Amino acid sequence: MVLLGAHFSIAGGLHKALFTAHDYGCTALQIFTKNASTWKERILTDQDIEHFDVAREQSGVKSVCSHSSYLINLASPEESKYERSIKALEHELVRSSRLSIPYVIMHPGSHMGTGEDEGLSCIAEGINKVFEDVPDAASHLLLETTAGQGSNLGYTFEQLAHIFNGVKAKGKIGFCLDTCHVFAAGYDLRTKRAYQETMRAFDRVIGLDRLCVIHVNDAKKGLGSRVDRHEHIGEGAIGMDAFRFIMNDPRLKALPKILETPKGKGPVDYDRLNLERLRALVKA
Repeated sequence: MVLLGAHFSIAGGLHKALFTAHDYGCTALQIFTKNASTWKERILTDQDIEHFDVAREQSGVKSVCSHSSYLINLASPEESKYERSIKALEHELVRSSRLSIPYVIMHPGSHMGTGEDEGLSCIAEGINKVFEDVPDAASHLLLETTAGQGSNLGYTFEQLAHIFNGVKAKGKIGFCLDTCHVFAAGYDLRTKRAYQETMRAFDRVIGLDRLCVIHVNDAKKGLGSRVDRHEHIGEGAIGMDAFRFIMNDPRLKALPKILETPKGKGPVDYDRLNLERLRALVKA
């Protein structure tokens, strides 16, 4: 079974996203467990959890992951923002654990001018504080590869490894590889040789055994552009071949692959289109 899905809305209730995923024939799903653009937290009720559990069983979705709020920045030099980010991540891990969501995906953070080394150390320290405060959280935290836009950290495999090495609870940390982000950061995927070299680099620096989720997104901008702009599968600068390599790589078969491509507002259902394109790449 190919674990393939997309990020779907939780409008109307968290459980609604599972039924949306089912309608698209998805076996995997990514959601926000709260409004990702505000600090306001969502307090789960027993009914929320029950509805989610029932929907997961009825929908047949096999893999669910959550994405943390975009406001969280564990590399922030502002003490109030840093403390707020820690609390928000703690809430996310607890909320996702109560929903039996195994993975919480997070952009590592932005150093905002303090420098990369300081920012990376700050992120690791923040993660340590989070797991000290919520040691019983069952969800794993996945650090996502980034494009390196602005002062964003995590755009090289070495930076992600630096954070990992500074985390005490290593058994609770994994990684999410975003195809658009790594391409924008300078890791080529377009040819078989380039794809293999990039995956070898990831394995050498981080370890493929620590890769838990893949975000499958084409890129609007070119290799090494450091611009985080997603494009529809096969219509961007990455092209279709890279996704063929990913969808048929036996090392990645068991990993959920999640679309985060633009939804669009016209008559074309781009989620369905992009999912169909990816499914068509899978060799029998």
